[in-house]
Amino acid sequence: MTSTEPGIAGALAAAEAHSAHNYHPLPLVVATAEGAWMTDVTGRRYLDMLAGYSALNFGHGHPRLLAAARAQLERVTLTSRAFHHDRFGDFCAQLAELCGMELVLPMNTGAEAVETALKTARKWGYQVKGVPDGQAKIIVADGNFHGRTTTIVSFSTDPEARAGFGPYTPGFEIVPYGDLAAMEAAVDERTVAVLLEPIQGEAGVRVPPPGYLAGVRELTRRRNVLFVADEIQSGLGRTGRTFACEHEGVEPDVYVLGKALGGGVVPVSAVVSSREVLGVFAPGEHGSTFGGNPLACAVALEVIALLRTGEYQERATELGEHLHSELGLLVASGAVDAVRGRGLWAGVDINPSHGTGRAVSEQLMARGVLVKDTHGATIRLAPPLMISKEDLDWGLERLRNVLGA
Repeated sequence: MTSTEPGIAGALAAAEAHSAHNYHPLPLVVATAEGAWMTDVTGRRYLDMLAGYSALNFGHGHPRLLAAARAQLERVTLTSRAFHHDRFGDFCAQLAELCGMELVLPMNTGAEAVETALKTARKWGYQVKGVPDGQAKIIVADGNFHGRTTTIVSFSTDPEARAGFGPYTPGFEIVPYGDLAAMEAAVDERTVAVLLEPIQGEAGVRVPPPGYLAGVRELTRRRNVLFVADEIQSGLGRTGRTFACEHEGVEPDVYVLGKALGGGVVPVSAVVSSREVLGVFAPGEHGSTFGGNPLACAVALEVIALLRTGEYQERATELGEHLHSELGLLVASGAVDAVRGRGLWAGVDINPSHGTGRAVSEQLMARGVLVKDTHGATIRLAPPLMISKEDLDWGLERLRNVLGA
């Protein structure tokens, strides 16, 4: 079945008529989903090899996550932070323990968490480091994707995300990703933080050179600068470890979390750090109506429980090795130009002879597999961590068919 059939065509037309553009979605209309599979309004099933950009690490409708949500829905869903509720303390304590940190500041979306981390770093810089007020500098890397707020796009190097949204927020310096010497040269007395994705997702799953994260950690510690790790996509099991920073034995000063923290059920994000860093906020200086609400905490507590088993990290490691082995054969055949990634996460650069990343994504959709393109020639693969090896191989076989490999 194709996207021109009446049920799908009508839904697409309605969306086009009454919604402003943001993403450029593939032309299908999902009605139900379970595990690693989604079903459209015509009843056709698709293997989800994107997992909501890692928001669905545990798959669609995980029974334990749905049970936690249902139970909380019967009790209380929202108090706002004007009052305490009985799930909040447990959530903060358990997430802090998972991260090896002391304090948690819950928000909702990834972009909100990044904004919170930026405010935290500046406040820490003024109160603790002693940077003159209004002069704090934060260093970021080119190719970054931390969200789409006006402040965040101010330090984006992607013209599509940045152009047309100025004037831009000052206080950021951009250096090449993976270049430790450039990072060292950029740090000065006004620098309060380095904000990095341990693996850059939107840029095409770019993994930094070995030793880079450890070098950033040493540099920031030596120069009294916060190392803020944006693990919104890379964290919570995706790479085979709870956090991608662990692959280099690195503990940042601040974790920024989101996506999978909500289990694909509700938006949940958080900034997690030490008491010295997050303790800079006084009551009323930051807030969120929905941040840390009872429903979010109930679901996130179950996410933390799932991660504590180690099962999902182990699956990401084992299936990730298989995924990258199979994709490596495509490189050897010339069907793709390069493959990057770690764990159950890969960026695949399509050889131009096979068309654009968008064209390959559409051809895969026609064969029942869902992926998404980025930056023209690249497709991203990030299936749910609970996917079976058989389903993963089914999806990879269709990729081979599309590429004629």
